[in-house]
Parts: sequence; C-alpha cells; structure tokens
Amino acid sequence: MTANSENTDWNDSDAQSDPSDSAVTAPQINPHNDRDSHTVAGDAINVFRGFCMGAADTVPGVSGGTVALILGHYDRLIAAISHVDSEAVAMLIGGNWRALANKLDLRFLVALGIGIVTGIGLLAGLMHWLLHERMNETMAVFFGLVLASVWVVRRNVSSWSIGRVIGLATGIASALAISQIPASVGEVSTAYLFFSASIAICAMILPGISGAFVLLLFGVYEPVIGMIKDFVKGNFDAESITQLFVFAAGCGFGLLAFSRLLNYLLSRHRDTTMATLIGLMIGSVGRLWPLQVVTPETADLKLKFQKFNFVSPADYDGSIVTLVVLAIVAGGVVVIADHITRKNLTA
Repeated sequence: MTANSENTDWNDSDAQSDPSDSAVTAPQINPHNDRDSHTVAGDAINVFRGFCMGAADTVPGVSGGTVALILGHYDRLIAAISHVDSEAVAMLIGGNWRALANKLDLRFLVALGIGIVTGIGLLAGLMHWLLHERMNETMAVFFGLVLASVWVVRRNVSSWSIGRVIGLATGIASALAISQIPASVGEVSTAYLFFSASIAICAMILPGISGAFVLLLFGVYEPVIGMIKDFVKGNFDAESITQLFVFAAGCGFGLLAFSRLLNYLLSRHRDTTMATLIGLMIGSVGRLWPLQVVTPETADLKLKFQKFNFVSPADYDGSIVTLVVLAIVAGGVVVIADHITRKNLTA
C-alpha cells in the first residue's frame, strides 16, 4: 500500500480541498455500512478498542483519543457522540428506539463503553502502583507509545501548508504550556469535581492531551483513582457513590458539549485540526521522558504533589537499557496495531 492510498482512509474530503481547508460535506457514520457493527466479532473488537482507551486514560500523559486514532475508530466515535441532540431526545421520549439506536450508532458506543469502563476498573489500581513504584519504566513505555503514535497519526494530514504548520506549532506550544501548570492543592468539592471532570473528558478524546494528566493538574487524579479502586473492591459508601456520580455527570456534560465542536472541525477543517492534534501529541512527550527523579523535598508527598527533575543517563541509578527496550517494544506495538488496523480497513 502506498502512502497516498493510506491517506485515502482518512482524508477523502480533504484530498480535494485547497490548503485553506475550505468547507466540505461532513462525513456520515452509517452503522449499517460498517462491517463490524452487527457481528459478535465486531462487538468484541469494539470492546477491546474501549479497553485500550480506558487503560490509556488511567495514565497521566497518555490519551485515550490517541488510542482511538491508532485503532481506527476515532472519527466514528466523535460523530456518534455528537449526534446526541434534541432530535435524539425526542426519539427517546417518543419510544422510537430503533431510529435512536441507528442515529447514535448505539451498538458501537455500548461495546466501546463496556471496554472503557472495564479497562479503567481493572487497571486503575495497577497504574496507580506502577506510577508510584515503577515510574521510570512506566514512563518509558508510554514515551515509546506516544512517539510511535505521532509517526502513525502523521498520515492523517494529506498535505502540509503554512496554516497546518502553524496549527502544529500551536499544538506543541499548548501542550508544553499545560505541562508546566502546577498541580492544584485545593479541596475537592462537588462543584470542583464536576468542573474537573468536564474539562478532563475533553482532553481524553483529544489525541496528545491526557485526561488523567488534566485531573492530576486539578488535584483530583488520586481521589478519583482511589474511589474507582475502592468501588471495584466493593469498598464504598453513599459519599463515594455520590462523588463518582458527580464525576460521571461532569464527564457526560463535557463530552456532549465538546464533541460537537470537534466533529465540526474534523468535518470542515480536517487537515488543520489533525496537524494541531499532532502538535499536542509532540508537546506532551516531554512530560513522559523516563529519565527523571523525584526531588528530595517532595519524595514523601503524594504523587500529585511531587516534583521531578530531569537527569542525564550517567546520573540515572536504574538500567538505561531496560528503559530503551521498553520504549522500543511499546512503539513496536503501536506500529503493529496500526498495520493490522489499516489492513482490516482495506480488506
């Protein structure tokens, strides 16, 4: 397969547009035409896709949106979510279930949602432990994942213009600026939890900006991960259930509000939007650099309050070879997954 034929999967509309990203017809997601929509095997694939997204979203620095791009269902996800509107509500109230399911691509969303919830629930505790006990090795894995993801996602820009280069630079600068924001140390009130969730969910569906990282900046990452861990273990009370409900409501609000804008940008200005998203991914790589150690002054604090300094390979106490191998293997997994996905899409 040539590079041009690869671009066709993502850029049928932009391939004929001029560098200014002139308006084109929005891509329509028709579940009846998707060969994965109405088979058990297709459902299993979508559950796996969701599981990978959920796993990624538990890690500060990694975006579930990046995983969705790599696995080939990003556009479909954004389009399906953006179809939740007044017409969908009218269908719900009127009991027009079949039309509602078709409009929302519901079978796809349900399978994906099951995978996301399962991934977060099963891996939240493991990720929490890894970030505390094996931080450098964990960062090496995700450093390799994100770098390889940039290489994979670059194909989504059919051609480069000045405007798209500016979008790329803007994305890089934005991610770097966000990564320098100090974590919040305030109390986690109900209103603050709702606000944090609504912003973080927007980041979760953007490649390159991690929703978990946004939660970390807002100072609610550890409380939320702790509540999820306790809930999975059966250790919960009325207060924790309420907080989880508020968090979920905030996620739902932010997702519905932001998906419309993102779907519009992908439909009308796809190449520029993709260039900006690639910039966000590149800018986030520094946060995942594995050669960093916690400062002595913050070593005894919780993860969200710790500060880290970069160190040279000569000053790193662990195995550099291990970090390099982990990064390479992780990057290889992304490239292989992308190859399999593109092969299936063109089969």
